[in-house]
Amino acid sequence: MKIFNYRLVIFILVTLFGVIFAIPSFTQSDGKKISLGLDLQGGLHLLLGVQTQKAVESKIKSISATVQYFADDKDILIEDLTINPMNLTFILLDDGEMTNLDVMLEDIKGLHIEKSSELEYTISLTDEQISLTKDSAVSQAVETIRNRLDQFGLAEPSVTRQGKTDIVVELPGIKTQEEEQRARELISRPANLELMAIDEVRADQVYSLTDDEIKEFGDIVLPDSNDPSIKYLVRQIPILTGSQVVDARVAFDEGNQPVISFTLSSFGAKVFGDFTSKSIGKRLAVVLDGKVFSAPYIRERIGGGSGQISGGFTVSEAGNVAIALRSGALPAPVIMLEKRSVGPSLGADSINASIFALVSGFLLVVVFMIVYYGIGGVIANIALVTNIFIIVAVMAMFGATLTLPGMAGIVLTVGMAVDANVIISERIRELLKAGTSIPKAIENGYNNAMSAILDANITTLLVAVILYAYGTGPIKGFAITMSIGILASMITAILGTHGIYEALMPKMTKDKNLKKWFGIS
Repeated sequence: MKIFNYRLVIFILVTLFGVIFAIPSFTQSDGKKISLGLDLQGGLHLLLGVQTQKAVESKIKSISATVQYFADDKDILIEDLTINPMNLTFILLDDGEMTNLDVMLEDIKGLHIEKSSELEYTISLTDEQISLTKDSAVSQAVETIRNRLDQFGLAEPSVTRQGKTDIVVELPGIKTQEEEQRARELISRPANLELMAIDEVRADQVYSLTDDEIKEFGDIVLPDSNDPSIKYLVRQIPILTGSQVVDARVAFDEGNQPVISFTLSSFGAKVFGDFTSKSIGKRLAVVLDGKVFSAPYIRERIGGGSGQISGGFTVSEAGNVAIALRSGALPAPVIMLEKRSVGPSLGADSINASIFALVSGFLLVVVFMIVYYGIGGVIANIALVTNIFIIVAVMAMFGATLTLPGMAGIVLTVGMAVDANVIISERIRELLKAGTSIPKAIENGYNNAMSAILDANITTLLVAVILYAYGTGPIKGFAITMSIGILASMITAILGTHGIYEALMPKMTKDKNLKKWFGIS
C-alpha cells in the first residue's frame, strides 16, 4: 500500500473520469459526446439582417397600448389615439387629469413629450432611446433565435452578431431540404401574438371602408389565417401582446386537433380579465403575425390568464409556433441576406487532415520522450494520453462543439502538455548530474520547475480567456480546447507524474540505473 499516495490517487481518479466520459465520443456510442461543428460535418450557414426600424415602430405601439390601458383603468378620457411610425398622438379631454397622465408617462424612460394648448399629446422616442432600441433589437433577436434553435433540438447551433444589424447563424448537421425549411421558418417567424378587439360598430363595413376612413376610426384590417379573402376590422391598439406570454404548449381540442395553449403573466392576466369583463357579447381577435386565427365571442369574464390559438395547425406547425412563443417574439423582422450550404466533404477532408496531424505529432512526441528520457519519458507519455482523454471528456460533458480550430487547439495542447514534463525532467537530470540523490533530485526538480510552468501556463490561459471573451465562433472553439488542455496538463504533469515518481521511488533508489530511468549516464 506504500506505493499509493494522494497525488497518485487523484491522478488515477482523473484518468478514470477522462476515459469513462471520453469513450462515447471516440466510439460514437450512446451517451454525452462531442458534437462536430459546421466546418467538420457540414450544414447551413445563414446571414440575417434585422430591420431595426420596425423595432422602433413596435416600441411606439407598445407605449400606445400602455397609455390606452392606463386611461381606461383610471377613467381618463382620451380620444383620437393614433399610432404613426415614429410617434403616437392623442387628445386629453379633461385637463384635470393631466397630472395623473404625466406621472404615468414619466415612468416610461426615453420619451419625448410635446403638448399643445388644446391638450393634444405627441409622444415620440428620444434619439438616445431610438439608438438603444435598435441595438437592443439585434441583441434580443440573437438570444431569441438561439433559444428557439436550442428548444428545436438542433445540435449546438451557433448564433452570433455581426456588425450593427446582422446575425450569422450556423446550423451543423442540416442535410435535407425539409430540415432546412423547418429551421428557416423557426428562425424567421416573428411570433408576434396580439389580442385585439373587433370594431363591432363598423365590422360589417370592412369591405367598403377606404384606407383613410379605416385610419380615421383608429382601426386596421387583418386577414383570416386560413382564408385571406376574409377580413376583420380590429382596433389598432392591441389589448395585449406576446411580451406577456410566459408559456406556450401544444394541446388538442375536443376534435383532437392540435392547438396552442398559452399562459399570460400576472399583469397580462389582470389586463385580459379586466377587458373581457367589460366586453361581454363582443368579439376578441387572436392575432399571430398579422393574421387572425380566431375571433370568438366573449361570453363571460376570462380569468386565469390562459387562452388557445386554433387554426388548422399540424402537430409540427403547432410545435414550432409554441417554441417561437415560448422563446419570445422577435423584436423586429429578420430578412435573409445570404444562405450557404456547407457540404460534408469539407468536413471529411478536414477531419482526416487534423487526425493525421494529431496522431503523427502525438507519435513523434511519444517516441522522442521515450528515447531521450527513458522511463521518465514513458511517465510523461502517460500524462499526455490522460490529458487528451480529459479534454475530450470535459468537452463532451458540457456538450461542446468541436470545430477545425478546436482540433488545432488539441494539437497545440499535445505540445504544451509535454512541455511541462520536459522542464521537470531537465531539472531532475541537472540535479542528478550534480550528484544529488534520486529522492531529493525529484523533489527539488518539481519545486524548481514549478515557477516556470505556472508562469507559462497562466499567461497562455489569460490569452485563451481573452480570445474566448472577444472572439467569435471558431476562435471561441480554439480558446475552449486550449483552456481545458492547459488546466488538464497542470493536473497531469505537476500532480500526476509526481505521484507516479513517488510510487516508483523504492524501485528507483534500489535500481540506481539513471540511464534507464532518466536517460542519463
